[in-house]
Amino acid sequence: MKKTSWFSRANIFIRSLLFSSFMSIYTIFYSFLSVSLFPFPLRYRFAMIMAWTRTMIWMLKVICHIDYTVEGWENIPKDRNGIIMCKHQSTWETFFIPGHFYQPAIILKRELLFVPFFGWGLATIDPIAINRSDRRSAMDQIISKGKKCLDAKRWILVFPEGTRMTPGTVGKYRIGGARLATATGYPILPIAHNAGRFWPKRGFIKKPGTIKVVIGPMIETKNRSPEDVLNQTKAWIEDTIKRIDGNKQ
Repeated sequence: MKKTSWFSRANIFIRSLLFSSFMSIYTIFYSFLSVSLFPFPLRYRFAMIMAWTRTMIWMLKVICHIDYTVEGWENIPKDRNGIIMCKHQSTWETFFIPGHFYQPAIILKRELLFVPFFGWGLATIDPIAINRSDRRSAMDQIISKGKKCLDAKRWILVFPEGTRMTPGTVGKYRIGGARLATATGYPILPIAHNAGRFWPKRGFIKKPGTIKVVIGPMIETKNRSPEDVLNQTKAWIEDTIKRIDGNKQ
């Protein structure tokens, strides 16, 4: 394996530092702008946050030389919505995915809303924030609020493993998104990617390269069990990651 030179390592470190500094300052600025829009309709608040995420994606490309390619754009339907179930490896996909769907409601742990600046901005786009310690209440909230969002034509975004996973590892896929899908009859749109190779979990260093994103075909859920739907979704995501990531471990 070719070793990275000292100069290259220093260059990557400096670029990572520049991006992290920019992101911190920009996030603080945007959090106050977003909170000021709380009295306004969701579309204005969502547009504000999406401007922030698109800037982050662009700055990653400019500063850290992290680009991306997408396979499967045609699998996003124009006449229906559903539940997005996406692999969670990095912070990158939390920036990228929401901007390509109609006002997605993100299912997340409510503690994230208390994170200074980042959480405040997140709260403005009306996510489905759940209390993981109370599973029954959390599931009721996912289904009740999730159905309202889906019926309002919003997408739902779920990271079924619940936390970022190191590339090459597979977490326990939680049943919540699949239960919402089977309870409401809405389909699942699976998404796989290898962003963790370039922006690792809890990683300061951002490695240059091209992230591969694959959007899969819709998975129908009517008259199926949540377990069956979840197993199909997991199999597609993990098999696709092996394909695009070259079976790296």
